[in-house]
Amino acid sequence: MINEGANLTKDADVIVETQPSNTMMPSDEVRSPQPNKFIAIAIAFVMMAIAIAIWLLRPPLDPYTQSVLSLSGDPVQGRSIFVMNCVACHGQWANGKVGPSLHGVSERKSDAKLVQQVVSGETPPMPQFQPSPQDMADLLSYLKQL
Repeated sequence: MINEGANLTKDADVIVETQPSNTMMPSDEVRSPQPNKFIAIAIAFVMMAIAIAIWLLRPPLDPYTQSVLSLSGDPVQGRSIFVMNCVACHGQWANGKVGPSLHGVSERKSDAKLVQQVVSGETPPMPQFQPSPQDMADLLSYLKQL
């Protein structure tokens, strides 16, 4: 039987492979690390440094927002505040009307941003509204469960 890709020698019935083998040569064992790996590590390091710098340079919270965030809110009270002040624009169940739906709003905005949104009046037609810190903490706790 003749094996394709193999030669028989004259002197003996020894099969000699003519196809290159997949064994590693000594020079293949030691390879330098790939430059792409170093570039990826450098980019990750730079991105981390930028994120830390942004976090450290963020503006401090105003005293009102700090006091709101230091309080524990009651979502039942927050619902009452919502009904009295927000239903006309955001709908009975915060599904949106004139104003947008508020479902999942706490996933899109931080607590501090939500407080700022409510009290600033910077997003017309939403009026400026500054409840007591406890009322705002209650409203915030209600918004978080939507």
